[in-house]
Amino acid sequence: MRTHYCGEISTAQVGETVNLVGWVNRRRDLGGVIFLDLRDREGLLQVVYDPDLAEVFETASKLRNEFCVQVKGLVRNRPESQINKGMRTGEVEVLGKELTILNAAAPLPLNMDDHQTNSEEARLKYRYLDLRRPEMNQRLIFRSKVTAAVRRFMDSEGFLDIETPMLTRATPEGARDYLVPSRTNKSRFFALPQSPQLFKQLLMMSGFDRYYQIVKCFRDEDLRADRQPEFTQIDIETSFMSADEVMAKTEEMVVSLFKELLNVDLGEFPKMSYADAMRRFGSDKPDLRNPLELVDVADVLKDVEFKVFSGPANDPKGRVAVICLPGGAELSRKQIDGYADYVSVYGARGLAWMKVKDVAAGIEGVQSPIAKFLNAEVVEQLLARTNAKDGDIIFFGADSNTVVTDAMGALRLKLGEDRGLVSDEWKPLWVVDFPMFEEVDGQFHALHHPFTAPRNMTPEELAADPANAISDAYDMVLNGCELGGGSVRIHDQAMQAQVFKLLGISDEEASEKFGFLLEALRYGTPPHAGLAFGLDRMIMLMTGAASIRDVMAFPKTTTAGCPLTDAPGEANPAQLEELGIQLIAAKEDSEEA
Repeated sequence: MRTHYCGEISTAQVGETVNLVGWVNRRRDLGGVIFLDLRDREGLLQVVYDPDLAEVFETASKLRNEFCVQVKGLVRNRPESQINKGMRTGEVEVLGKELTILNAAAPLPLNMDDHQTNSEEARLKYRYLDLRRPEMNQRLIFRSKVTAAVRRFMDSEGFLDIETPMLTRATPEGARDYLVPSRTNKSRFFALPQSPQLFKQLLMMSGFDRYYQIVKCFRDEDLRADRQPEFTQIDIETSFMSADEVMAKTEEMVVSLFKELLNVDLGEFPKMSYADAMRRFGSDKPDLRNPLELVDVADVLKDVEFKVFSGPANDPKGRVAVICLPGGAELSRKQIDGYADYVSVYGARGLAWMKVKDVAAGIEGVQSPIAKFLNAEVVEQLLARTNAKDGDIIFFGADSNTVVTDAMGALRLKLGEDRGLVSDEWKPLWVVDFPMFEEVDGQFHALHHPFTAPRNMTPEELAADPANAISDAYDMVLNGCELGGGSVRIHDQAMQAQVFKLLGISDEEASEKFGFLLEALRYGTPPHAGLAFGLDRMIMLMTGAASIRDVMAFPKTTTAGCPLTDAPGEANPAQLEELGIQLIAAKEDSEEA
């Protein structure tokens, strides 16, 4: 039916007769001449119909937006005055000779132009129409190019594409599992994989020393702009490679993707420890495009009479940190109060501030409600520590280490965005040296997952000092977004058993859930390490989309529903009986309250 895609037509085809198929993007009737913008997945092309062919012209006059049509015509140069330099095919047009309406379109439930204002609910309900829009069309084409480039790179580096099961059992990945009932084993359930973690480790034990897979994963968790219940990973695992070697190889892959598809040179990725990232930026995925940093000042304020500062400054679990905002002295009290409300979401009980009018004047040159609690020496030290300039403002955070780090880290991002401080560039890095565990209410939890190896420790050393253990883990971060994370895995049964023990997993539970893994570790398991990239998140960054929903063909809503298919739906009672499942009525909101 077609000889060319619309977007492929150029001056090279002038004088040729072409067959095109696609959708009417727009029809314009200019007093005896009808112009069509014909659209397919590769772009737009102008088609012209004049009254010389009366029957064809009459058909063209019936066309409306989104009619599906077939066009046959002659490619010709546009008149010089009508060349559209903003259009890929803007130098040419097709003089229509034949026209067939393949399918008419009813009045559209969506606005299809470039300035669409459709609700997300409507876009997802009529996703097949939303995906016709050039913006969405190009994102999915770009996504396909990325996955093709990943496969080319991995294949060229000797990695094997091996599939792992979708029906497995629950693993402790930090989120709820999606359960699948088993008809042949009533009262028992499969779980959809949160990642192929254990299977790719088993592949390393099987001798497939370089594995990759572009794989669907599932997590039943609360959704955000960069989260979905089903998402896609670029999953990678290697044997006999160190953490540095895995980072180098995967960095090479990402650099090649950006160079090939965006013509962007990311350069080499700096490394930053987790401790430095949290101290300087209040985040384990710092956005280095933002020049603001957190500055610790507990030593300066530990002896002041102001207990709001001196209390946390003298508490081993406390923190006092500041952010100096260039030019911020112009902020109004209302704006400052708005930032105080903003950090309260993160547990901060207030936001002290100090406007710097004249650095040279010391305490006489600052304006602040807390200035009366500080002496000249303290103010001078604060100004020097923050490198403050005339016209700046200093914001203070004083509380527990967690609250200050979270609140001031969020404030840093907010200030950078509001004040236009975030540079328009790509800033990648590796974050390394993560703590092995985090302690919550006296119980250790794996910061990554329980199969991550500690760095340079024996099982006995780990048991003796788990709170200070550093994991052999690494996260790739780009512009404040975690692209992927990985680690060296535990390949020793004694170490794996010790980690389970520290995590409060009993021998019986470990045997029940991971007996196959512990057994496999007995038979010559090689050292191995890997990493998984979030493909959806990577495409979101590369295309500048606001949400991963805008780079997925058929995503879910923020309530994990699908307006298009009305999923999830009710189950057939006969099927439930066959599965041995009885439904329990959901509690009313009032009862839950």
